[in-house]
Amino acid sequence: MVTAVEIEKKTISVIIIEDFKLTRVGLRCALNSNPDIEVVAESDNAVDGLELIKRYNPNIVLMDLGLAGMNGIEATLKVKEINKDIKVIALTSHDREEEVIAALSSGAMAYCLKDIDPSKLADVIRDVVEGVCWLDPLVARKVLDAFPKQETIGILKDKSSEEGRVPLTEREYEVLKHLVDGKSNTEIAKELIVSVHTAKAHVCSILQKMCVNDRVQAAVKAVKEGLV
Repeated sequence: MVTAVEIEKKTISVIIIEDFKLTRVGLRCALNSNPDIEVVAESDNAVDGLELIKRYNPNIVLMDLGLAGMNGIEATLKVKEINKDIKVIALTSHDREEEVIAALSSGAMAYCLKDIDPSKLADVIRDVVEGVCWLDPLVARKVLDAFPKQETIGILKDKSSEEGRVPLTEREYEVLKHLVDGKSNTEIAKELIVSVHTAKAHVCSILQKMCVNDRVQAAVKAVKEGLV
């Protein structure tokens, strides 16, 4: 079944691919209540959903990973073949480490549990559109805990200095901790009582200094090397 929703043009276009009707309806109503987000279409299966993506070329696809037939992981790979610039947000009821890694490896930019607060999901969508990777904090902690840590932070900092890497500032260490906890730029700004622009600047500086491409890589490296 496919249902297209035609409403007033907004900033961020979204397609929902989710097999449970009640979830689709809830997501559509919650997201359309935001003036800058528009659900342009929805589908209960990946095959029809991919056709909708070709038709609407949305900014964001909310992808249920547990779809019948073609699952969300396979569908995400095909979305990136259609248009690599379309951002996929994985939706699931599970927090299994292997599923998280598979979703991110397939090209998903975010991994959200289905019980996420609607206002939080809207924030995640806004961040993902800007190129931010996001993991649900509960999922992030489980995945990151799988990586071994160095015994002390001090040893790592000394080692980093010896190798010529630029150390993070105290403020950047604060921001890094929030990244590991899966917080968005907006949430980091609120926590540190700074503007969202300042929070983004700190995140960009952290990524550059840590020589990583995105927030997920920064969080993984931070926990693996004992920075937080």
